[in-house]
Amino acid sequence: MATVGSGGDCSIGSGGRDPPPPLLFDEENEEDMFSSSHESLKVNQMDHGEEKDDDIFAEAKEELSLDSPENDWSQSTAKTEGLPQKVAVLPSVTAASVTSQSLPKQPKNGVKDISDDLDEEEEANKYSIEISVTDPKKIGDGMNAYMAYKVITKTNIPDFRNSEMEVYRRFSDFLGLHEKLVEKHLHQGRIIPPPPEKSVIGMTKIKMSKEESSSTEFVEQRRAALERFLCCVAKHPALQTDPSFVDFLELEGDLPRATSTSALSGAGVLRLFNRVGDSLGKMTYKMDESDQCSEDYEWFEEKQQQVESLDIQLKKLHSSIETLVINRKELAQNTGLFANSAAALGSVEEHTSLSRVLSQLAEVEDKIDLLHVNQADSDYYILSEFVKDYVGLIQAVKDVFHERVKLYKAWKDDEATLTKKREAKVRLELTHKADKIGSANQEIAEWEHRVEKSQEEFQAISKSIIKELKRFERQRLKDFRRAIISYLESLMENQQQLIKYWETFLPETKAIA
Repeated sequence: MATVGSGGDCSIGSGGRDPPPPLLFDEENEEDMFSSSHESLKVNQMDHGEEKDDDIFAEAKEELSLDSPENDWSQSTAKTEGLPQKVAVLPSVTAASVTSQSLPKQPKNGVKDISDDLDEEEEANKYSIEISVTDPKKIGDGMNAYMAYKVITKTNIPDFRNSEMEVYRRFSDFLGLHEKLVEKHLHQGRIIPPPPEKSVIGMTKIKMSKEESSSTEFVEQRRAALERFLCCVAKHPALQTDPSFVDFLELEGDLPRATSTSALSGAGVLRLFNRVGDSLGKMTYKMDESDQCSEDYEWFEEKQQQVESLDIQLKKLHSSIETLVINRKELAQNTGLFANSAAALGSVEEHTSLSRVLSQLAEVEDKIDLLHVNQADSDYYILSEFVKDYVGLIQAVKDVFHERVKLYKAWKDDEATLTKKREAKVRLELTHKADKIGSANQEIAEWEHRVEKSQEEFQAISKSIIKELKRFERQRLKDFRRAIISYLESLMENQQQLIKYWETFLPETKAIA
């Protein structure tokens, strides 16, 4: 069961908040400010020979002591509002009186402004959604067969018509959902979680198998991957209420067939060529925005380097965990062989106590064999698949960066075209071709509008990516913490059980006479 909400394992949270801004006034500054004002007023009195009755500020200083009746109301108000008492008696501060030294400077690119996305996530925290993918079953025979999975959803999100839903979806439906989300949201700079990878070999084995049971290792791995995919989509505040996602979870019956998701379809081949073209474009085109928006440029350069480093290290970690899983399974297999050998030796041993100990050793090794198998499963499902999912998410982050580069390139191409149109108009004016100047002005106006629109789209996706990456980082920290804790708990439980087995067996060994 994958849960998205304030109480679930995949809960949507606002993540770690930034520390609150510094107070405009503290006790030390306040006392210094008023004391210095009071002293300066006394000096002014002595210089001009004014009477004490005319010293209005000095009288006000005495009357506004903490024991004065007028200040009792201020103290009660401060207590009611949960503010320090001395702040309550300070003069009111208007927006115009707060200088740049009073408040921290906010960068223009909005990197420090996290109130909007935090409010959005807090709004999403009011609702919860639980998604589980269960009961995989084979439908059809031969090469036309496919696997269908039951998707169970429980939610209180108002965008859904029902609070509990059960539908069957095939693997191509999940791929079709991902394509729709990419088409709607990628150009807006949103990070779209990737679906599980296709496996032609695995599905061919399932299709050609005559067994009705679908409890194979491949099907279980795919089922778990599909559940994690839906859970990851449901964590996103914007994607969880997307109409395509809502229809996927609650629309009964079969969805329209997503034929373009087939690996051997014409759309699949075209998609492959597009990916090759995009890869070449990434290598050949270099953004040069440092002279126009240096703060954004530096931030994106730093983040892209961080993402590249994270991608490399996650791939190395995933490779190491896969090796660990393979070695753990080999250890389990060898432990089983050792148990069989000990049992065979005990059966031919003539010494009664030694024969009994060898038989008990074989039983213990059989139990340890199961522990190694369980630990190998934990290594795979808790760590290996988790890291693999994040390798895919890092690629999704790279995709939004590339989308930003494409919009930047379109913006600069429009500017170059506008420059050419203006140069053409100048040539027309120099050659006194007045009859064509009107149409030239019209074209210039159209391209100025296009340049303005392209620039707005680029600025919008830049702002969206900044917001998305901050949300991604908060969620990544929570997910890694949860995965590591879960893995350590599983590891400790297996190790404690292993110790119990050996502690129980040790007295039997010492009893050999």
